[in-house]
Amino acid sequence: MAISELVGVYDADGGLLGEAAYVWGRLRGTRHCSLCDITHSTVRRKAEWDRMAASLPVPVRLLHLNELDDGLRRAVASTGAPVVLGREGDEWREVVGSEELDEMAGSVGALEVVLRRRLGDPARGTD
Repeated sequence: MAISELVGVYDADGGLLGEAAYVWGRLRGTRHCSLCDITHSTVRRKAEWDRMAASLPVPVRLLHLNELDDGLRRAVASTGAPVVLGREGDEWREVVGSEELDEMAGSVGALEVVLRRRLGDPARGTD
């Protein structure tokens, strides 16, 4: 079965308090989210990320831990966050895990190559 949707899940809560807690933890060196590094610059979402996500053959959503429905919450409980999950039918599976996201060192291009390969889009997903 093919992946019909991607969801990137940050290792942080959303909203004003969640964002503030993440920024404070990051400044203190106690928090880090490699998916945040890929999708965001210091102050806003990267235009490069928006262009890449819009060009993928499936829709992409980005969610925080406190924004997950029950199915996504169960998937993240088994994979950990940050993670990129793919929907196959009614199930979610890990497409890119946290260690692999860490290795991408904030690179939108590196994530694009992996996502295209795993989505079966070989024309643009080559190393």
